[in-house]
Amino acid sequence: MSLNTAAPQRAHLKKSLTLIPVVMMGLAYMQPMTLFDTFGIVSGLTDGHVATAYAFALIAILFTAVSYGKLVRRFPSAGSAYTYAQKAISPHVGFMVGWSSLLDYLFMPMINILLAKSYFETLVPGIPSWIFVVLLVAFMTISNLRGIKTVANFNSLIVVLQVVVMVVITGMVVYGVAHGVGAGTLTSSKPFWSENAHVVPMITGATILCFSFLGFDGISSLSEETKDAERTIPRAIFLTALIGGVIFIGVSYFLQLYFPDISRFQNPDSSQPEIMLFVAGKALQIGILIFSVVTVLASGMAAHAGVSRLMYVMGRDGVFPQRFFGFVHPKYRTPSLNVLLVGAVALLAINFDLVTATALINFGALVAFTFVNLSVIAQFWIREKRNKTLKDHLNYLVLPVMGALTVGALWINLEETSMVLGLVWAAVGIIYLAFVTRTFRNPVPQFSEEV
Repeated sequence: MSLNTAAPQRAHLKKSLTLIPVVMMGLAYMQPMTLFDTFGIVSGLTDGHVATAYAFALIAILFTAVSYGKLVRRFPSAGSAYTYAQKAISPHVGFMVGWSSLLDYLFMPMINILLAKSYFETLVPGIPSWIFVVLLVAFMTISNLRGIKTVANFNSLIVVLQVVVMVVITGMVVYGVAHGVGAGTLTSSKPFWSENAHVVPMITGATILCFSFLGFDGISSLSEETKDAERTIPRAIFLTALIGGVIFIGVSYFLQLYFPDISRFQNPDSSQPEIMLFVAGKALQIGILIFSVVTVLASGMAAHAGVSRLMYVMGRDGVFPQRFFGFVHPKYRTPSLNVLLVGAVALLAINFDLVTATALINFGALVAFTFVNLSVIAQFWIREKRNKTLKDHLNYLVLPVMGALTVGALWINLEETSMVLGLVWAAVGIIYLAFVTRTFRNPVPQFSEEV
C-alpha cells in the first residue's frame, strides 16, 4: 500500500490571450476617447498646443515602452514594474515600486466609474447616481471573476466602436473647419507651434496627458495569461503606445483647429459634453455620452484586471497575506478575492471626488515608469554585463537613460497634490515593509517556483 504524499496542485492563471486581444486590452485601458475629457484643460494650459503636448508625452512613453519590452522578455511574470524592480535592483525597491503602483492601479477602476457617473448625471440628473455606480461596479467585477478572455472580448468590441465614433467626430470637425469654423483651414502649424508657444507649459500639459497612455504598461501584468508572452507582450506594449499616440495627436490636431482657444467652453475642465454639443448637436451628444459610459466601463474593466494580477503576484510572493491575495479560483483561474477587493474599492465612487482620485494615480504611474527604465540598466548593463559593444550601450544604457530623463521632466512638473499624497502613501508602505521584515532584519519575501 502506498500513500500519495505529493502536495496538491495549486491553481494557476490560464494562458488564453494572443497579440490582438492584448493590444485591445491596452487600448481599452487607455480609453482613446479620454482625449475629449482632457482637451479643454490642456488647451488652456498650453495656449492651444495640445497636439505638441501629446507628442512630448508619446516620446516619453515610447522610451519607457521599449524598456518594458526588454524586461518582459527577461521576467515574463504578471507583476509588471514590481517584479522588474524586485529582480533587477532589489526586493526592497521592488516592494516600494509595487506599493506605489498600487496607488495608480487600485484607483483607476474607481476613476473610470467616477467618469461614467458624471456622464450619467448629465444625462439623467433626476435619478440617484449611486444606483448606477453599484450596477456598473457589479458588471465590471463579475466580468473579471469569469476570466480574462471575457474582459478581452468585451474590450475588443468597445475599442473598435470607440475608433469608429472618433472617426465620425473627427470627420465632423474637419467638415466644420473646412467651412470656416475655428482656424478656417485644415493645414496649419499652430496646433503644434505658434508665437504663443512655451515649452514649459507644454511639458506640464504632457504630464497630464501622459496618463492618457496608462494601459500600455498595464498589459505587462497579463504576461502569465498570454501565449508566447516573451514575444507577444513586448510587441503589444509598443503597439499600444504607438497606436494610442497616433490617435491622440491626429484627433487633437483637428480639434485644436476647431477650437483654437478655450473661449467657447463654459467648463474647460470637463470639455467632452461641450465638444460633442458644438460639433455634433444635442441629439448626437446624448448618444455619444451614453457610449462614453460604456468606454470608461471597458477601461475600468482592463484596469481592474491589471491591479488584481499585481496584488496576486505580491500575495504569491508573501509580501501581502498569501492566503487571500495569492488565491486563484480553481474553476475560473482568476485571482477572485483580489477582483472582489478592487470592486469594493471602486464602490467608493459613490462619494469620492474625481480631482483627488486623479491626483492619487499620477505619483504611482511615474514611479513605475522611472524604475522600469532604471531596471533595464541594473539588470542588463550592470548585472548581466551587457556593456561591451556599442549596441549594448545603446540598448541597455542610452535608451533607458533617455526614458528616465523624459519621465524626469514629467516629475518636475507633477502637481503638488499628487506629490504630497504619493509621499504619504510611500511612507505608509515603508512602515508596512518594516513590519513584514521585522524592522528590515528579515529578507523581503519572494515567490519560489519550487514551492
